[in-house]
Amino acid sequence: MADHPTSQTTLDAGTNATPAGNPTPGPVDDTAPASDSTPGPVSNHGAIVVAEDDLTDDTASDIATSVSSSSASLSSSILQHRLENGRTYHKYKDGKYLYPNDEKENDRLDLQHNLYLLTLDYKLGLAPPNEPGSDVKRVLDIGTGTGLWAIEFAEEHPEAEVLGVDLSPPQTEFVPPNLKFEIDDVEQPWTYSRPFDYIHIRGMTSSVSDWHGFFTQAYKGLTPGGYIELFEGHARTQSDDGSLTPDHAFWQWSDKLNECCQVLGRPFVHVPDLVPILKEVGFVDVTIVPYKWPVGPWAKDPYYKELGEWALANAFDGLEAWTMAAFTRALDWTSAEVQVFLIQVRKDLRNRNIHHYTPMWVIYAKKPEDEGQQEVSTA
Repeated sequence: MADHPTSQTTLDAGTNATPAGNPTPGPVDDTAPASDSTPGPVSNHGAIVVAEDDLTDDTASDIATSVSSSSASLSSSILQHRLENGRTYHKYKDGKYLYPNDEKENDRLDLQHNLYLLTLDYKLGLAPPNEPGSDVKRVLDIGTGTGLWAIEFAEEHPEAEVLGVDLSPPQTEFVPPNLKFEIDDVEQPWTYSRPFDYIHIRGMTSSVSDWHGFFTQAYKGLTPGGYIELFEGHARTQSDDGSLTPDHAFWQWSDKLNECCQVLGRPFVHVPDLVPILKEVGFVDVTIVPYKWPVGPWAKDPYYKELGEWALANAFDGLEAWTMAAFTRALDWTSAEVQVFLIQVRKDLRNRNIHHYTPMWVIYAKKPEDEGQQEVSTA
């Protein structure tokens, strides 16, 4: 896989600039830019150059992934689900989470897991607990989904006790001995018997109604010196060349999805806005690292092109899942109306002349060793 541009690399037309080597993302203060003497993070500040070669419309269907899975023993009542508009949804805390839990969605989540890994050069995270030799005793994976992140972290850290929680149980067959899954609603008071050294969250921007309350519970649930890490993105894609406009169905879909989440009480957040909330709660060394997920393999740089292939496949596989419950519950659309609208949205996804990407961020922060410690985060 080709190395990808750092935040200090500006990609100009006709240039395929990539750094030598494969640097590890470094911490970035959320308010100050990195100095010239400090290596920049592996991130995506510069514009992405469009490739001159033709792209095919069938790229998404060419992407496939084979993943291992695991399971936990859970009561039959918790395993129940509800059928709605041809998709199944969690029964526990019915309606709280907008997205389905059926096999089709689980396959997409497995694909998306690979997209996250590819973004981070196949690291499970950027926070210090992911570093080789780190001493991590207890780990909490919130919104564990199919459990792949928790499984892989448990395998990489056999000394750690890993707990994955979600409103739906992973439909899996094997678990490492140091991993277990539980059904839980993390917006309710936490009742875990012991604190964690590391809390990991991914893809929760439209699943939390009160981020201050959520971070407060996470802060209390961490050991002194423990870390929280998030990997989140925007609902709206962006284009540096203006090729995505309000006239496009994909733009209108993003607007409507944001409207739905507002109506349902779980709006998408502007991810950098989570930084001051983390600080207000008491976290220090708050670090934010930006990335871009191109939608489709339109980029010239090989790293972005590969990311774009996976991101396009993820969008095609996830579009109905992200839309159906949101639009029918919040906007009173019928299932048929949703499907007709998505025909136009998919046309935009296939449109090789739209050069758009999803802004993504990794944020991680530390609970002070001494809770009276002042903020010391620097670039």
